[in-house]
Amino acid sequence: MSNNPQSATTWPAISLAEAHARLTAPGAPFETETRVIRGIATVVWKNAPPTLRDLFLQARALGDKTFVVYEDERVSYDAFARAALTIAHALIRDGVTKGDRVALAMRNLPEWPAVFYGALLTGAIVTPLNAWWTGAELEYGLADSGSKIAIVDDERLGRIIEHLPGCPALEKIYVSRANAPASDARISQLESLIGTPDQWASLPALPVPVVAIDADDDATIFYTSGTTGKPKGALGTHRNATNVAVAAAFSPMRNCLRRGETIPAPDPGAPQKGMLLSVPFFHVTGCMAVLNGALASGTKIVLMRRWDAVRAMGLIERERCTAAGGVPTIAWQIIEHPERERFDLSSLENVNYGGAPASAELVRRIKEVFPHSAPGIGWGMTETSATFTSHSAEEYVERPESGGPALPIGEMKVVDGRGHSLPTGETGELMVRGANVVRGYWNKPEATAQTFIDGWLKTGDIARLDEEGFVYIVDRMKDMLIRGGENIYSIEVESALYDHPAIMDAALVGIPHRTLGEEPAAVVSLKPGAQATEAELQAFVGERLAAFKVPVRIVFCPDMLPRNANGKILKSTLRKMFDA
Repeated sequence: MSNNPQSATTWPAISLAEAHARLTAPGAPFETETRVIRGIATVVWKNAPPTLRDLFLQARALGDKTFVVYEDERVSYDAFARAALTIAHALIRDGVTKGDRVALAMRNLPEWPAVFYGALLTGAIVTPLNAWWTGAELEYGLADSGSKIAIVDDERLGRIIEHLPGCPALEKIYVSRANAPASDARISQLESLIGTPDQWASLPALPVPVVAIDADDDATIFYTSGTTGKPKGALGTHRNATNVAVAAAFSPMRNCLRRGETIPAPDPGAPQKGMLLSVPFFHVTGCMAVLNGALASGTKIVLMRRWDAVRAMGLIERERCTAAGGVPTIAWQIIEHPERERFDLSSLENVNYGGAPASAELVRRIKEVFPHSAPGIGWGMTETSATFTSHSAEEYVERPESGGPALPIGEMKVVDGRGHSLPTGETGELMVRGANVVRGYWNKPEATAQTFIDGWLKTGDIARLDEEGFVYIVDRMKDMLIRGGENIYSIEVESALYDHPAIMDAALVGIPHRTLGEEPAAVVSLKPGAQATEAELQAFVGERLAAFKVPVRIVFCPDMLPRNANGKILKSTLRKMFDA
């Protein structure tokens, strides 16, 4: 199908509603049906794999087709499946049973998806932890989830080793690409189970463990944060994940119909699609949309040790990647790089991004630089298992400020402060519900009751909907900013600043950044007679929180920070201090 936003002679040939109706009708590629899930009538993809185990079995049949490329390592779908099954049987020997939590904390490596699926095949709840977290933050995730087993890489092991006394439920740790320290009998090398990725193809083809797994069983815990600053584990089911996994092809098909084109039949002989992954697997986008989406479509995932624009363009050329993206920063860096012209990037069909605000200018620049590639964006959050809206090609060009319409398996509404639905075009809090909305927060019933109401999720985003159902995010109710796709909750950084003995008052605000969307900046006032420098405070916060949360600028205010009559700091006033 065409991905060229300029290919249509008349746009649109049909309405959005008609395109959705055609694609979801009986016998259509995205046929839907209604299921009652936890007492709520919910629209789901009828033909989505019921569980992630079913998705795994579907992907295992792809055999020698390339699954993951990392540096010079190449892993086929069959080799990945053998490694995952070997891990599954080892975890069962370790005592893992259905419902146990298995934590996963590592950078993007071929081992990550093998561990993720190995744990899922036991019936465990996989708990991916943010690999950028500090040791204390990782300790919180391990302890809060009550993880029985943790599988980590060398860097994460170095961060958690001194925090293990705070993780009483943790019985065993496997470490990848490092020697296990002799000082702790609980720690073993992952390679002792599966060897290195180039050896996975020689592992035995073990049977799939016999475990009763239902579509609405718990599958994952992804940590998000709340306005209290304490991370909350979003508890997702197998159905949540598989309904997102198969959704990637929906938006291109919808655009095809709206151009007036016929959806082409699948071509088994077509070249394999390839995705350059520049976001972490531990984010719902990297895991739910990209990793699980790759298993659903047979796509090759190309990994990078760390982001580098020149390296990325070289990999796009070498691997003939058909898609790239992540957060808007990535697209900007490739588009504006002075060496771009020396790389053959003609294989790109899609430049997709999300997780941070993007400007209309970026859509225009993608069209200029990659005329045969479709720009794409979407809106989602950890609690929606990633993708909730999809927006690409002509639809996106036509409405560059929008996040797109909901997938047919989701609903959106905008409400006032009392929860009453508002008319089209009016601004209020965005609420959503659907097959990909998680069922609540792990071990936090009060937060669950406040956020999930009769199947609807209170997103905390201020938004409006237009007459066709396209969403426009206006602001965030939560005191949070997003730096290049990473959520930063103000109270967490402010608390770290308040720990410094010189700080009397502190507040964090977001300041605009062209490619990251926004960055954290702080305004502080010092106690009488106290002294501190910007660099000193930045280093102080950096010792306590992940690097991306450290304020890039700190302004010193001679008096108490400005407040309203209720004592709330006026952050709108503070932002003006950074305008210059």
